[in-house]
Amino acid sequence: MRTGLTDEVIAQLVDYEASELPESWKAALALCDRLSGFEHRGIIPPELYERLSDHFNPQQILRLGALLASASGWHRMIEAFGIRPDHYRADRDAPWAAAAD
Repeated sequence: MRTGLTDEVIAQLVDYEASELPESWKAALALCDRLSGFEHRGIIPPELYERLSDHFNPQQILRLGALLASASGWHRMIEAFGIRPDHYRADRDAPWAAAAD
């Protein structure tokens, strides 16, 4: 929220491909899914690289990949150690829970 993301934007992340998010965001989110192993593993297919190239230059794609790899590794580490944010409460839904209903 501090960076300007609204509840409406966050809710669109559930099905970002069908959302009204900018195409560059959708391409970056598809890369995120790919790197996180969410949908697929292995080499980035040419179609995804081409899609990314429509919005980012090669250096930006590598930087995006490095940032996503760092964030994914950080997420896995905090999950493994059970670290939760100070404001975490088990009795509250995540902000995106309503969008999945």
